[in-house]
Parts: sequence; structure tokens; C-alpha cells
Amino acid sequence: MEGKRILYVTTEMVPYFPENPMSSQALDLPKIMQSSGADVRIFMPRFGAINERRHQLHEVIRLSGMNMIINDLDQPLIIKVASVPGERLQVYFIDNEEYFKRKEVYGEDNGLFSDNDERSIFFAKGVLETVKKLNWKPDVVHVMGWMSSLVPLYLKKYYSDDPFFQDAKVVVSLFDNGFEGELDNELVKKLAFDKVEADVKQYLEKPTHLGMIQSSLQYADAVAKGEEMIPEDVKNYINQQNIPLLDYCSKEQAKEVYNNFYIEEVMNSN
Repeated sequence: MEGKRILYVTTEMVPYFPENPMSSQALDLPKIMQSSGADVRIFMPRFGAINERRHQLHEVIRLSGMNMIINDLDQPLIIKVASVPGERLQVYFIDNEEYFKRKEVYGEDNGLFSDNDERSIFFAKGVLETVKKLNWKPDVVHVMGWMSSLVPLYLKKYYSDDPFFQDAKVVVSLFDNGFEGELDNELVKKLAFDKVEADVKQYLEKPTHLGMIQSSLQYADAVAKGEEMIPEDVKNYINQQNIPLLDYCSKEQAKEVYNNFYIEEVMNSN
């Protein structure tokens, strides 16, 4: 992967989140691939739980100022950036007061936030528009976490005629971080504003965690298990698909395993 560009899109990452399988891998894998010669970028939401002063986030004025249309409403996009302490890695944060200022991440004690579907759309569109504005054309887009699961859809459908993303390959990492219940059942109608709903409508009429994962896998070139245990319904669905699957590997094995995976399974996929 020497010289290849890998875009990591995650919803959780150490040190901005408590340590768990996804937040740890979202840091470890970019570090490993960067040490292998890859050029990496990392994007995540700027949740209100992230302490901007402690982590030294600052706004990137030249990238901010765009508006994303979500459910027929303009929402301003703010881009912030921080350097991972002790590493040569920068993290770009997608921010918006309406969607990400609140201190809780996915919901409160009484359940999920009612606008998690819109937050997911905003995050997906915000990441891809920012990457275009950076003029940084990725070879691989590696997605982690269910709130990132609309990125493959927008990459492959919304930007289907855009040569900037034409050759990008998509990897989806799976974790045991699902949610109970459903997102807003108007999600398909909201996706229809961007004319991207047709191929995922069957999965998102009732947008469960499995439905979000199924919609992302429609546009994935390969799948990776980010931890040993993943939800049983997701595992069963994966087993029925004809898509390259990387089994879980330890951090010590990751350099060799992921280099081979990206080169042999992802970059060479049709």
C-alpha cells in the first residue's frame, strides 16, 4: 500500500472516545497503514462529548462554510481538526450545532435521538464534500460504525458520475456496537431528496441496525470483522453474501494481514 491513499471514516476513536474495539482500531489501523507507507486521513463526528480545549481542536476556516441539504433544509458544515498526541496523524471532525453539539452521543436514557438518521446523512455528505475540497482522492474508503454506514451509499450513488471518487474501493468494518429499535421511518424519504434511496429502500423502510449495515454492504468491495463477536443477524447476513470477508485479527497481526487484504482483496475487486 506504499503511496496509496486510505480514508478512514469512524464514529469513535481513541483518544477522543473511551477505549473499545472500534475506537481502538480506528486509531491503530491508520497508524499501522501509515507506517507501511500509506497516506491516511481520518474523519469522525465532533460529538459534544469531545472536549475541544483538552484535545486542541480548531476550526479549518478554508474547509468550513459549506451547507449540506438534509431533508430539504440547509445545514451549515463546520470542519475542525486535531493532531493525535504523539502521532503523525490528523483527525478531521464533522461539526454542526444542530446535530452534534449535545453531550450525549447516540441517545439519552429514553432511547436513540430521533434525528440520528439525519445526523448519519449529514456526516456522510460532510465527509465526502470535505475530502473533495481537500482535493485528496482516496484509493480506499474504510468505514467503521453504524453512523458511518451511509458513506458507501453516497460515495457510489450520489457521486456516481463524479470522476473524483470513481475508482475508490469501499471497506466496511463490523463491530458489536448495534442499537435497539429503529431510526426515523422517514429515512428513505430523506434519502430521496438526494435521489439515492432506490437500492436501499428495502433495508431502510424500517431502519434497524441490521438494515443500516445491509445498506452499507450493497456498495462495499470487502468486509472486515473489527472484533471477534459481531451481532448474530449481521453475521448471518454476511454469510449469505458473495463478498470478500476478512476475519478478525489481533493488533500484532494487523500490519501484514491488512496490507495483504487491501492489496489482494480490496484493490483488485471488480
